[in-house]
Amino acid sequence: MTSKKPLHNPKTTEYEFLGPIGAFLMITVLPSLVYLLHLGCQPEGCPSPALVKQLLNPQQLAQFFSTENILSLFDLQSFIAYVGYLSYLVLAWYLVPGRWVEGTQLRDGSKLKYKENGFRSMMLTFSIIGCIILFKGYEPLLFIYDHFIGLMTCSIIVSFSVAIYVYLASFQEGKLLALGGNSGNIIYDFMIGRELNPRIGSFDIKYFVELRPGITEWTIINIAMAAKQYHDLGYITIGMILVIIFQGWYCIDSVYNEPAVLTTMDITTDGFGWMLSFGNITWLGFLYPLQARYLALKPNHLSWLEIAIIVSLQTIGYTIFRGANNEKNAFRNNPDDPKLKDLKYMTTESGSKLIISSWWGKARHINYLGDWIMSWAWCLPCGFNDIFPYFYVIYFAVLLIHRELRDEEKCKKKYKKDWDRYCEIVKYKIIPGKY
Repeated sequence: MTSKKPLHNPKTTEYEFLGPIGAFLMITVLPSLVYLLHLGCQPEGCPSPALVKQLLNPQQLAQFFSTENILSLFDLQSFIAYVGYLSYLVLAWYLVPGRWVEGTQLRDGSKLKYKENGFRSMMLTFSIIGCIILFKGYEPLLFIYDHFIGLMTCSIIVSFSVAIYVYLASFQEGKLLALGGNSGNIIYDFMIGRELNPRIGSFDIKYFVELRPGITEWTIINIAMAAKQYHDLGYITIGMILVIIFQGWYCIDSVYNEPAVLTTMDITTDGFGWMLSFGNITWLGFLYPLQARYLALKPNHLSWLEIAIIVSLQTIGYTIFRGANNEKNAFRNNPDDPKLKDLKYMTTESGSKLIISSWWGKARHINYLGDWIMSWAWCLPCGFNDIFPYFYVIYFAVLLIHRELRDEEKCKKKYKKDWDRYCEIVKYKIIPGKY
C-alpha cells in the first residue's frame, strides 16, 4: 500500500436512487421480487395463475405473508450447505495461488493491493463438480433444485449480515468513506455503501463479493438446473445447453479478466453497502439463473433457424462487450502501448485521456450495448410462452440506462467543459446512430 495523504471524508450532499425513500424501497421490495419471480414460476405458467389469484385476494395474500409461510422459506440443510459454500470460497481465496495487483490510486493517494485468483478458484470449483458427477452421478446436484428457495433465503440473510457488518465497521477511525455514502442518513448510507474499501487485513470484502459468491452461484445453479432437466427428460435440450454455455462463458470471462474490475465504478467510486452486497450475492447469484430454472420447469425445443439467430446474437454481443472493455482497460493501464498506436484520444485539463475512436468512438458506453445484446441470447431459448424469462432483458435495459446516466453525471462533474467537448465528438451514448 502506497503512502497516504491526510484523510478527507466530505459530507454527501446529493442523493441517488431517490434518496432515503428509494433506499428503503430497494431494501424491502427487491428481496420480495426475487421470491416472487421464483415462487411465481411453476409448470402451469410463469407467472403461475394460482399465485396471481392469491396475490389479488386479500385473505389469501395475508396467508401468503403469514409467519408460518415466511419461516418455511428457511431450512437448516440449506443453511449448512450455503455457509459451507461461502467458507470454501473464502478458503480458496487464501489458499489458491494468485498474483497480487495494484488497484487505481485512491483520493488519499494510496493504492490497495488485490489478490487475483478468481479464475483459478473457479476452475477448482468446476473440477470439484466434475468429480462429483463422475463418481456420484448428477443426483447430488438435485439438492440445489430441491432446496433452491432455502438456499436463496440463506443468501439474503448473508447479504444483509455482510452489509450490516461493513456499515458498522465504517465508523472506526481512519476509514476512507465513499463520496456518495456519507450523508448521515442511516438507511441511505446503509444501502448505498459508506466505506469505500472495507477490509479485514488483506481480505478486501468488496472485491471478493464482486467476483466470487454470486458469479460462482450462477454457474453452479445453471448446472444443477441442467441436471434436473436430465433427471426429468433423460436428455438436456439445446436451449438449456445454449443458456449454460453463454452464461457460463460470461462468468468465466469475468473472472479471467479479473483485473479489469479494478477500474470499474463499483470498485473505484461506489461504497460497499447493501446494494452491492445483495446485488452480487443474491440478485446475481439467484435471479440471473432464471432462464435455466425456467427451462428445467418448462423445456423449450428450438429450430435450427432459432439456434442460428441466438448464437449470432451472442457472438455479436460478446464481440462488442469484450472488445470494448479490453480496449479501454489496455488504454488505462498503458496508453503508450504500441498495440494502441492507432487509437485517437483527447486529453482533458485534469490530464485524463478519453478515447474518441475505434469502439469508444462509436458510443460513449458501447460496452453496454454488447451486454444488452447478449441478454437477448440468454432469454430467447425460453421461447415466448411466458414473460418471466424476459424479466432479465427488461431489467437489464433499465439498469444499463440508469448506469449510463450515473456515469454521465459523474464524468460531467469530473471533466467539466472537456466532457461537453468529448460529447460533441462522440455523440451517441449507447446505440450508435440512435441513442
